[in-house]
Parts: sequence; structure tokens; C-alpha cells
Amino acid sequence: MPAMPRVLVHLCSADEWRAARESGAHRPDSLTAQGFVHLSAPEQVHLPANRLYAGRTDLLMLQIDPAKLSDPVRWEPGVPTDPDAMLFPHLYGPLPVAAVMTATSYLPGADGRFEPLPPA
Repeated sequence: MPAMPRVLVHLCSADEWRAARESGAHRPDSLTAQGFVHLSAPEQVHLPANRLYAGRTDLLMLQIDPAKLSDPVRWEPGVPTDPDAMLFPHLYGPLPVAAVMTATSYLPGADGRFEPLPPA
């Protein structure tokens, strides 16, 4: 299991984030369907973004302080097209708004694809 990064990220729409702020927690469909919230380390967020959201211009990237998460975070495999042995963080509970440090627009390039984030 990788060491916990200082920041984790999650992608959602502005409408989903607005609803989360009103309720105090983000509960995406994956929490009900799969039992967890999909998260990423900053350097890997472009992989699920391109797989799930290519071309979308309404996404926000939530930067999360993992120390403020009370539910377990488990590092688990993504999908077979991800780089070999890459693990992604999965939050086994709702994402509390209080754990989100920033919410910023996350836009694709002109070709509709998301690029890797520059190193912090």
C-alpha cells in the first residue's frame, strides 16, 4: 500500500458539490453501488478523468485532506487499462465537506482529454 499522500482528489460536477455543501457530505452514486467513493492521488487523477469524463467542462477537482477523513481509505486496483500495479484510494464512507480544502475547476485540453497534473 502506498504512503498516504498529503492531498487526495475527487472529481464531481458543480451541482454535486453544491448538494454536498448543503448536506455536509458528498455521497456519489458509487457509494451506494460499490460501497466507496473513488479518490485519486493528484498524479493519477487524469486516468479516471479521461476514462469517465473526457470532454466534460463542468467538473470540479476537490482537494481533500486525508487526515480529516474518519472512514477507512483503502488502496485498491483500478481497471485493467491503468498502469501495472497502480492502486487508487477508495473512501469507504461519504466524503465530508469539512475534509475538502479546495474545489477548483478541472478542464480538459482542446482535444477533450485531461492532462496529468504538474508535480506539487
